[in-house]
Amino acid sequence: MPENWNRSQIAINRPEYLKFLVNWKDEDVIKVISGVRRCGKSKLFEIYRQYLVKNGVSPEQIISINFEEFDFNDLQNSEQLYAYLKKRVRNKQKYYIFLDEIQNVLGFEKVVDSLFLKKNLDIYITGSNAYFLSGELATLLSGRYVELKMLPLSFKEFASVQKEKNLRILYNEYLKTSFPYAITLNAEKQLQYLEGIYSSVVLKDIVKRLAVTDVATLELIIRYLYAEVGNFQNINKISNTLTSYGNKISDKTVARYINGIENSLLVYRAERYNVKGKKVFANNAKYYAVDNGLRRLIAGDRSEDYGHILENIVYLELLRRGYQVYVGVVDNLEVDFLAKKSNGEQLYVQVSYNTEKEGILKRELRPLEAIKDQHPKLLLTMDDILPEQNINGIIKTSALKWLL
Repeated sequence: MPENWNRSQIAINRPEYLKFLVNWKDEDVIKVISGVRRCGKSKLFEIYRQYLVKNGVSPEQIISINFEEFDFNDLQNSEQLYAYLKKRVRNKQKYYIFLDEIQNVLGFEKVVDSLFLKKNLDIYITGSNAYFLSGELATLLSGRYVELKMLPLSFKEFASVQKEKNLRILYNEYLKTSFPYAITLNAEKQLQYLEGIYSSVVLKDIVKRLAVTDVATLELIIRYLYAEVGNFQNINKISNTLTSYGNKISDKTVARYINGIENSLLVYRAERYNVKGKKVFANNAKYYAVDNGLRRLIAGDRSEDYGHILENIVYLELLRRGYQVYVGVVDNLEVDFLAKKSNGEQLYVQVSYNTEKEGILKRELRPLEAIKDQHPKLLLTMDDILPEQNINGIIKTSALKWLL
């Protein structure tokens, strides 16, 4: 356990996520929380239930089921689950229903849809992969749910529970993992915990779902994507690379496996976006890891890859702040991130670990300077010399300051 960890603060507050649930309380929509396993969904529900009780909701009005607990093993059937809930909801008063890891229930879509029809129920569900919000559930609940896409700890959340005040030291600690419980463990236990997360995701959310028979090749693709974070990839390139390793595989199988890896939420994809033509190019994309600790576990210690590691962290932070994130392309230049919101808000972000060496600052500014619209442009660095500058409207600032 890190010396600067305070065990009394093990219940890490997730204020932005909690705010989402509070804002949607009692609204006539189903609240869906998705996120990779162990990112804190169950703990968020626990914090929110405490909020409800503190604000006048009786404990008897709260029904909570975690389908990964053996106590509820007999409810992993839609008919039995519905009968159980119907028995618990005895009158017309308001009830708050929490169904955690709902994807474990066979036919859960019909249960959720039936519960939604009862106007005295406020429904909250979680799932650990993107599959549970596809297919029949999405069709049944079209326009009737809001989704909170949850990630492991942000740097700001991580720093909020540490005694250490030196940001560089905190950042280096943060690189070990961002999973909430993992940060309380010593190095050996942390590694074992991350191995457990990885095994659960691969076996439960990919292998079982896709009926994968060649698990070794699947894991090789995961390792490749993690090793190549921040570099453009396409299906053909990956299949050719694997074939050169001696693993002959078709483009179709690679595409299927990558789709499963994405849906397990182990990686996130950023597609190329032509800034001038306002067009997405889907044939090439960059992939980013959900957690640097997992990346280090699977792809090896890549501490020398500090530029791409910082880029990965910034990418995830943009997702947390509600942006759809692309790789910006302007002429023959590339902007690390074009971040867009549905309300029209737009932001360009260039990430460079250090721009203090001659020529690097000029190189990093060039793609931002080529963009002529008036949306904000940021250059995030870890520079010690002149970390804060306004260069012809481009704001150069400390990456750590921005993350906080």
